[in-house]
Amino acid sequence: MVSGSTSNDWVMSVKEAINHRRDNYQDPCIENPTPKGEEGVVEIMLGEKLYKKLETEADKMGVSVEELITDALSRTLNVLLDPGDRVEFHLRLCEKYLHESEELLARGNYVQASEKAWRAAVQIVKALAAGEGRELRGYAELWRFIDEVAGRLNDVELRRLWRTANVLHQNFYENWMPPGDVRYAIEDVKEFVGKLRKLLQQ
Repeated sequence: MVSGSTSNDWVMSVKEAINHRRDNYQDPCIENPTPKGEEGVVEIMLGEKLYKKLETEADKMGVSVEELITDALSRTLNVLLDPGDRVEFHLRLCEKYLHESEELLARGNYVQASEKAWRAAVQIVKALAAGEGRELRGYAELWRFIDEVAGRLNDVELRRLWRTANVLHQNFYENWMPPGDVRYAIEDVKEFVGKLRKLLQQ
């Protein structure tokens, strides 16, 4: 995962992160293996200026910073991510964003909680698409895919839940939703995530 840092003393470039991973590689047969659930996860600390630049570029492309870096690394290192890899990647991001949304909600930060919940909804949509061997780029493709899935299932509720998630994204920029509505909307996002998870398991 990627996190921003306000201290230049904790800047790790992507290349350094790769070298760090290689230098600290552990054979899976030795004692004290990577904890279950953390396999393949590397945390990269970035300087604030670099992280902000990545955020800007990611927003232009309609992806998360994690997706931007992962795609760049896969191309640079010529590592092909198969659909299963992408499903797992998007599911991890979905869980991460949902957890962060709940933490922010508990602290009363309704604006940031709104955005994290929306990001969780986006990632579960991308996970479902990846399971079908498809990769979604940009907001229009997300909407078209949900329209297609809801049409296949004749599920009007799925459309409503997706719209609610996008209202949270709008609230991140405009901050007009009362706290109670943010809470209800985030519950809708959880329901949306649950629906799509079940589709992935079919």
